[in-house]
Order: sequence, then C-alpha cells, then structure tokens
Amino acid sequence: MTARESPRMTARQAIALVSGADGFTEHRPPVRPLPADGPLGWEGYDAARERAAARTGEEESVVYGIGSVGGRECVLLSFEFGFLGGSLGRLTGDRLEAAYALALTRRLPFVALVATGGSRMQEGMVALVQLQRVAAASVRLRAAGLPQIAVVRDPTTGGGWATVGAGADVVLALPRAQVAFAGSRVRPPDADPYAYSAEGQSAAGQVDAVVPPEELAGTLAHWLRALGPHGALPAAPVPDALSSPDALPAGGSGAARGLSANGLPASGLPARGLPARGREAVARARSAERPRAEAYLAAYAPVRLPLNGDRCGGTDPGLLCGFGLRADGRPVAYVAQCGTPTRPAGYRTAARTIRLADRLGVPVLTLVDTPGAANDAEAERAGAGAAIADVFAAVAAARVPVTTLVIGEGGSGGALALAAPDNTHITADGYFSVIAPEAATAILKRAPSETAATADQLRLRPQDLLDLGVVRSIVG
Repeated sequence: MTARESPRMTARQAIALVSGADGFTEHRPPVRPLPADGPLGWEGYDAARERAAARTGEEESVVYGIGSVGGRECVLLSFEFGFLGGSLGRLTGDRLEAAYALALTRRLPFVALVATGGSRMQEGMVALVQLQRVAAASVRLRAAGLPQIAVVRDPTTGGGWATVGAGADVVLALPRAQVAFAGSRVRPPDADPYAYSAEGQSAAGQVDAVVPPEELAGTLAHWLRALGPHGALPAAPVPDALSSPDALPAGGSGAARGLSANGLPASGLPARGLPARGREAVARARSAERPRAEAYLAAYAPVRLPLNGDRCGGTDPGLLCGFGLRADGRPVAYVAQCGTPTRPAGYRTAARTIRLADRLGVPVLTLVDTPGAANDAEAERAGAGAAIADVFAAVAAARVPVTTLVIGEGGSGGALALAAPDNTHITADGYFSVIAPEAATAILKRAPSETAATADQLRLRPQDLLDLGVVRSIVG
C-alpha cells in the first residue's frame, strides 16, 4: 500500500508524530472575517468551508504553535489537507505569517509539516499573493539567523511547496509522498510519476533526505541540535582531532612496489613519515590504502546529517555535505571530497552548506581530496567555472571559522576552492599542486616519462607546502 492509498495524517497527527509526549501549545492569530463567500463572492465557498470545518475539526488549513521535539523547543506549523486540500487562502496567510513571527519573536527554529495542494481557487489572486507574504516572513526569519526545516508529507504541491517547503534550509520528506510544483491534475499526461515523488526529488537534489515516519522525530531532534540557534561564535575545528580516524582501512605499510608506466611510484608506500620526493607524495595520496573522507568524518562527528543536492537538479556523490554533531554535542558543518573529480553540482552544494553554516553560526570543516574539478563536456555545460567561483566566494565571505584538512589529492583550483585561506592543514598522505603532475607534463610539452620528475619539481609534498606557507601544519 502506498502513502497515497493509505489514510493521510491529519495536521495534529503529524504534530504528535514529531512531538510525542513533549507536548504542543497551539497559537491563533486575531481573526479577520472574510466577506460572504470570500473575496471573489464565489458561490458555495462559505458552505464548503463549513463542511471542511465539520469534517476536520479545524477552522483553517494550518495549525501552529510552540512544541518540543526531542527536548528542543521550536515553532511547529502543520497543514491540514482535509481542509480544502490544505490550500492557502487569506486566513491561511494570516496564520502562516503569524507562525513565522512567533518564531522570530521567541527566537526559535521553525519546523513546517507540509501537506498542501497549493493556492485556493475560490479566492483567486487574493489566495496567490499569500505566497509573497510567506516569502517575506521566511526572509525575516533567515535574516535573524534562525533555521527553517520542512517535512513534506503527501501531497505537497503548488505554492506551498515553492515557499514553505522548498524554501526551507533543510527539506525532509516522508516516503512515497507526492512532492512537486505541478499538482497531479495539471501535469502532462505522459509525465514520469517518479519525478513528482519524494524519492525522485531526492535523486534530483531537491530533498535532503527521505525519512520513514518512525525515524522522523529522532532525525528532527538531531537537526534542531545541529542548526541551533547557537550562542557565541564557535571555535574552529581542531586539526589534530581529525588526524586519527578510528576506522582505518587495512594495509598502508611496506616499501614501494615499483614504478607505474609514467614513472610515478606504485601504491603501497610507507604509512608513517613524510614522503622523500614529490612523486612519492602523489603515489601516497592516490593509494587505495589510505583513509578516506568517510573515516575522518566518522571519527570526528558520530552523528552526520547530510545535505543533498544543489537545488538546481544536480547531485554529486563524490562530495559529502551536511551538518554533524561531535561526541561532545557541539555542531559542525562539513564539506568533504571523496577522491573523485568534483562536479558543478557538488560545488554548488558546498556553497549552499557553507552559507547556511555561516548564517547559523556553525563552524565549517572542509576535507580536500580530489584530482581536480570534473572537466568533461557535461561539467562545462553545467557551469563548472561559475560553480567553483561560488565556493571561493562562500569561503571568502564566511564569518564563522573554516578549517581545511587536505587528506589526499589537492588538485588545482578544484581543490583550492574548498581550502580556507590561512587555515589549511595537511596530513602526511596529502599533496597540493597547481595542477596534477600528468597535466603539468603535458602543458610543458614534456614526454610522459618525465611525469615523476615534474612531480618532484612542483614542490607539492606536505613539508614543501609548509615551507611555502600554503599550509599551517602537517597533522598525523
């Protein structure tokens, strides 16, 4: 049985699902009576509202107030789909605006449990302009440094998705929920249903996570702890705390096992000490035996909450972004390359993560490990240059501490975009170079057999980078 075949949760059932026994105190704004049959004088509108009220026990399509999720106080807003399809009219706009204002006045996070079909036909343009009120209220909350989380239920379509839902900092979805701007009755007849589902929106980078109902309260509690609001500007992550992942892959010791075709050493270099030559630094960074981003993140932040996608239809599985909770409960945002060429969607997701962390006062950790930015034709069509520029700008503008650890390859500007000026550190397994040795050899019109010698000349070893002032320390 799918979510659309099963009974939909009411607004209050959704609130109870996330708040449990922690409780919920409802608030209501002053009521501005509508004229008879609404602003358009739509015949039968008053009767339809009366039937909806009798069926649901609600006076409007949203309920809001102050609740607690996992012991974290927040403003909870929940849509009642049974009331005229959870649609937005003028009185809905009054409640939405009041809910955002309550969060602003109390300095609380805002959590919306969304299930709506969009704007209310019986109120025409008066209903549609409520979206502008919602957008303005959301902007005021964002300017105050307060987080907004949306949980999209079945269905979430139209203007409700395009404001309260997709406009949130973090978007979670219930499984199999219908999530789309276009409602089911206004789509092309041959449209792929998957594109309009929670799972399809997640694959397209529009939803951060699809969360089963039984896990929703716990997931929200983690997000509320991570996003704040927080007090004073936090301290930067400590590089030394990142240098010893608990779960290291097997191997990583032994002498070098010969040379590859281009003259660079094969993998299997000693795991301890610093590389004697540039060619050895490159080989160590490329070794399958060294720890990767997942191991560092697992050791540093036991709880990790991923941010998925660039909100432009793209994702990059080779770049991990999100927020984490350290063992001491303190939050950190992370952007971690996984050793693959980083794609434009990855850079845009990184910029999104850094800007959100900066607005909420959460320190940022970046882990550099990429041979460089993706350079295929699709990457160029997707705006690789602009996406990289956006990350450079996000890092440069950040007011919170940004700390970088190079854990593997540092390939050109595609790696440097994630590096914090004056606060970049490197492990003994890393290197940083203006360009990969193979590309440098080709640009200099040298024979491929000279790649190893080029790597030596580039002074890309950890100790070289320390001498050059590119990194602050070598850790581990």
